[in-house]
Amino acid sequence: MKKLSLRARALNYLSRREISRAELTRKLTPYAESQEELEKLLQEFSDHNWQSDERYTESFIASRSKKYGTRRLTEELKNKGVDPDLIRSHQVDKATEVENALAVLQKKYTHLPQSAEDKNKQMRFLAYRGFDFDIIHQAFSLWKEAQDNLPEDSDLR
Repeated sequence: MKKLSLRARALNYLSRREISRAELTRKLTPYAESQEELEKLLQEFSDHNWQSDERYTESFIASRSKKYGTRRLTEELKNKGVDPDLIRSHQVDKATEVENALAVLQKKYTHLPQSAEDKNKQMRFLAYRGFDFDIIHQAFSLWKEAQDNLPEDSDLR
């Protein structure tokens, strides 16, 4: 089996998907002869824009923000070694997050909660998905408002 160079390994990882610099460092460290060699390679990749934490953050948030809230996305990106300022600059706006929370809620539950216990269960579901409580309350308000505007004989009620 042919031994891959550090550069080939890095290109192999990056050709599959976007990856953060910290993740790439973690994956390549066992194969690097020295930390200086690894840093030099990472800097070269960054200079050529082959690896970009900004692009990675943008892609990560775009692909997952429809299902998960800002809190969860922020935590996951921090765990992957992305700078918190970079994360904040790419977060979705509050109105979009409320729409996403409402869509997630309506996909999981077909009707408004009938009891306090049901509402708490649905709120915990959204909280687990990383939505803030103010976003959750706004989503419930929008859902109730939409239900109130439906005709009485509608099957969607």
